[in-house]
Formats: sequence, C-alpha cells, structure tokens
Amino acid sequence: MDIKNMINQMTLEEKASICSGKNIWETQDIERLCIPSITLTDGPYGVVKRLSGFSDIVPSTCFPTSSAMSSSWDVDLLYDIGKAIGEECQAENVGIILAPAMNIQRSPLGGRNFEYFSEDPILSGEIAAAFIEGVQSQGVGACVKHYAANNQEYRRQVVNNIIDQQALNEIYFTNFERAIKKSNPWVTMAAYNKLNGIHCTENKYLLTDVLRNEWNFHGFVVSDWYAVDSIVNSLKAGLDLEMPSSYGINSKKIVEAVLNDTLDESILDNAVENI
Repeated sequence: MDIKNMINQMTLEEKASICSGKNIWETQDIERLCIPSITLTDGPYGVVKRLSGFSDIVPSTCFPTSSAMSSSWDVDLLYDIGKAIGEECQAENVGIILAPAMNIQRSPLGGRNFEYFSEDPILSGEIAAAFIEGVQSQGVGACVKHYAANNQEYRRQVVNNIIDQQALNEIYFTNFERAIKKSNPWVTMAAYNKLNGIHCTENKYLLTDVLRNEWNFHGFVVSDWYAVDSIVNSLKAGLDLEMPSSYGINSKKIVEAVLNDTLDESILDNAVENI
C-alpha cells in the first residue's frame, strides 16, 4: 500500500476526520479510498467488545487480572495469554486491543492497580513485552497504556503529577521503554493526567522527544477516552488519534487551524500516516 500517495488523494476534511474516532470504539473509514475502520476494544485481561456505547458486552474469556498475571513472573505464560486474547480479537473482528495496562503501581489507593502489572518497572516491562508479542502474533495490534504516571482515578483528568527526571527515567519510563523496544507495539495510549504541568495528550517531551526520538516508537499515539483538551495542541505534541469521536467538532478545528496557518499540514499528514 502506497500510504503517502493515498494521503495525497485525501481532502483536508478527510485527513482531519481520520484523527478523530468514527464513534466510541471505531476509527473513521474513507470508503472512496478503501480505507477501513479499525475496531478498538478494552481490555487488559480479556476482550471487552461492546456492541453499543459502554454496554452490551460480547461474551469472552476473562483471564486473571494483570496484577495476578505478573505475580507468576512467567513470560511464556503471558505470551500464551496474549496469543489467546489475540485469537479472540480476530474472531470478533477487533483490530486493536487496548492492553497491556502497565503503569507503575505507586499508591495503594490507585483505583486501577488491579489492571496494572507491578510496582517494579523491570518486571512490568518484561511481562508486558511478552503479552504484546503474543497478541501481535495473531495480526492484532496491542496498545500500551496509560503513558505516563497515571497514578490515580480521583480527579485523573486534572491532577498534575510532578516528578523529577531521575524518578521518571528509573521508575515511570523504564517499563514502557523496555516493552516498546522489545515488542514494537502498534499503539501507545496517552494518559489523562498532567505530567509536570502539561497534559500527557499535549506533552511534546513525552510523546515526541522520548517516545519517538529516544525509543524509536513507530506506531500511532491515541488519547485515553475523552482525554483531549485541545486537538490542535495535541497534534503538535505528537498525538495522532483522538478517541472517541468528537462528532465533527475537533475535525473542524483541525481544518480551521491548517487554513489559518496555526497548524502545519505536514503535522496532520504525519498523524494520518501513522494511523
């Protein structure tokens, strides 16, 4: 597939639409160019495909929670679990599983500690890498999340986590770096929270300087659901896809930003190419 040639055939409005979901769980398709919609689903310990909104879940295998998986210290087991989840994704026409969830467990009050692997970044990174390889052996994309420092559920969309460079490098980044370099996940999900004063979805240091330039990540970056505050600032920082759909609102903002020269169209093109 000649992706660059395909992008050259797209209108500005079509390119903008690709950077926002078609609905809650699918990416936008462009029928005239045979660009299909991709279905994304939760979850870290089994396929959570929903037929409508956040309900009507399709029956699937419920594996042990991520915290229980990592307690095995068994990377071969995690590969097999990832492979089994990938097979179920294929059966349900799911293109990307929103897993593994691999934040560092830092606070005992963290509301999603059960779906994260470990408080240890080496264990978390190795377990996640094996899981990703298992999923992607089935032609299904894995999405590592929630990048980064997503420590709590309370006020998660506004909390500002202030973390110095040494702690970031040694604790919060090590697991993601190890998993990304070892297993090449298709997708990385930007978290809700702020990191050192900047929302993760608008954080150029996080999404471009570290993720792409240092770790050589080649997939696309998706927001956590409803985590985007400014779609234009997010694209400039290195986000590619906003989820879920903004129902045309943010697509219009992208078009306007390109037309008034506040967003370089090459940034938009790059995001579309990544997706």
